[in-house]
Amino acid sequence: MIEADVLLRAGGTGNEEPILAHPPQTDSDITLWEWLSEVMKTNRGIKLDFKSLEAVKPSMVLLNGVKTRIKSPVWINADILPGPGGTNMPLDAKRFLEVVTSFFSDVTLSLGWTTGWHPQKSNEGYSWEMVKEMEHICSALSQPVTFPVRAALVRQSWSELLWLLQSSVRYSLTIWTGKDDVYSLEDLLFIREKFDKSRVYFDLLEPRSSEFREAIEKEMKH
Repeated sequence: MIEADVLLRAGGTGNEEPILAHPPQTDSDITLWEWLSEVMKTNRGIKLDFKSLEAVKPSMVLLNGVKTRIKSPVWINADILPGPGGTNMPLDAKRFLEVVTSFFSDVTLSLGWTTGWHPQKSNEGYSWEMVKEMEHICSALSQPVTFPVRAALVRQSWSELLWLLQSSVRYSLTIWTGKDDVYSLEDLLFIREKFDKSRVYFDLLEPRSSEFREAIEKEMKH
């Protein structure tokens, strides 16, 4: 997959176009249209990560215009609930889902929580309240849903996440990490052991990604 963070270019003219930018940046020299035009030439899946609700509809209009040319999977991502250590405001779940599903009834939704990770603190995991609220929202949907969860927070909340994953055959997990997070190779192997391997995706940074791949290959040889 190739992921893009999408915002509306600041301007206030009413004709703002979706661009690739990650807050606090609000401008970019790459528009979503330019990015889609290039990615469609590859066989990579597309993941659009929305940081603002305002960018969703114009982006769906763009995507809808080229959907017959897209041969790879499309994931639409947003943090829609507050999560462990999160300080950013989540997107309004109802409005986000209404806009996306009005254009695409079968696209994979990637629905997460705002999270934080602090090296000097005891980092709490995903609570029962958090996973049950997410399940309540997603039970009303019909399309596949993947839940992006922070690698450094999974081990301390694996029973809650396992319950969420097992609540529907439509659900999967995407394990991601922040660049300064501290987590071990053992944490990743723990996740691989505790969850159905066919329903867990990994979005990891180097060098941990290569270490994990090597450990899996070694495990498979034995």
